[in-house]
Amino acid sequence: MAHRTVELLAVGAGPANLALAVALEEMAPELAGRTLVVEREENVVWQRGMLLPDALSQVSFLKDLVTMRNPRSGFSFLSFLQARGRLDAFVNLGSWVPYRSEISEYLQWVADSLQEVDVEYGRGVTSVTPVSGGDGELTGWTVELADGDTIGCRYLVIGAGRDAHVPAVFEGLPAERIIHSTEYQQRIASVPTDRPLRVAVVGGAQSAAELFGAALRDLPDCRPTMIMRSIGLNGYESSKFTNELFYSSFVDDFYEAAPDARRQLLAEMHRANYGGLAPATLDGLYRQFYQDRRDGIGRLGMVTMTDITGAATDGDDLVLTLTDRRSGATRELRTDLLLLGTGFDRAMPRMVRALGDALGLDDLAVTRNYRLELGRPATGALYLQGVNESTHGIADSLLSVLAARSAEITEDLLKHRAEHPAGDRARALAAA
Repeated sequence: MAHRTVELLAVGAGPANLALAVALEEMAPELAGRTLVVEREENVVWQRGMLLPDALSQVSFLKDLVTMRNPRSGFSFLSFLQARGRLDAFVNLGSWVPYRSEISEYLQWVADSLQEVDVEYGRGVTSVTPVSGGDGELTGWTVELADGDTIGCRYLVIGAGRDAHVPAVFEGLPAERIIHSTEYQQRIASVPTDRPLRVAVVGGAQSAAELFGAALRDLPDCRPTMIMRSIGLNGYESSKFTNELFYSSFVDDFYEAAPDARRQLLAEMHRANYGGLAPATLDGLYRQFYQDRRDGIGRLGMVTMTDITGAATDGDDLVLTLTDRRSGATRELRTDLLLLGTGFDRAMPRMVRALGDALGLDDLAVTRNYRLELGRPATGALYLQGVNESTHGIADSLLSVLAARSAEITEDLLKHRAEHPAGDRARALAAA
């Protein structure tokens, strides 16, 4: 076990922290040279569990990690295409949206291209402990890694994403029979294909629809059934007026809004991100159902307006209790495999909640510039990325605001450093 110190430690090498790393290199190179990004996986992969071959991003390539902040940046998606020799071909493609796998490739290219910020892979974080001086002033953090090593830092940025949402009704079922969308690509190859499988796909939005299509491709002769609480599948709400609510400038309006107004905005924008499907996905899925019905096969199933109110095992079967939301009638559905397109937990990630408990915070609140309100004097600080939807709006977990947000955090870091010189307090981090 070894201990070392850095000034800024960023947890997770996803889009949020890579955007921040680029902003640091371009806006604060001295701090960038004292920054480390740790990633638990062995490489950078965007949406690892759902990196399906033909899946498209839902966001314009101009909303990359930098362009909306610095169009001249050498870290742009267009710079990546030029470096890969694909700029002409992409322009000729005539599409605003790249393949999801291409965005993933771009993110790894950015990580490899950083000159000042270090990125280390295979470095999972297991715990974070606040460090205070003799006067009770918070001076930083000690982060423990899975291998037992520790890192002391004055500034900590957590950008590791939200926890997957697995409905409580499925607790107690065999883990090997349940695959959340975040794990699909990693686990589907281990599912036996020696017989036709009955597959239940839970959810009524983009990830569930993609899981349904992937199951048809990856599990020969399977019989998949989609189960959803809604009245059916709908397209994204994607009018140009609605899309203005994804501007980085809208974050100010949302942050300053009254709580009731925030809740209304999030509810009305649900279909703009969570409750819909991309037009191509929706059309392709309908055509699959049309062909299935036309041929009289009856292989594909869809159950709408239904809650899953029970789940148990019976021999080799998973038995789901389905309750019709219109009539209250119940019935059983027997299946072999559950695929969950149920999204993410809206609560703060477990790591952040545990840190809040260690700090004695009753509420986890962040400033407009994403800095956690510590409720005490501090020369160190903690920033949260991608988990502030309730205060910063529905775009908080999306690519749309990354470029602007990285600049806001960088500027806040520089201001905090100027107002709170570390002095001898850095010794506490080195001695952890």
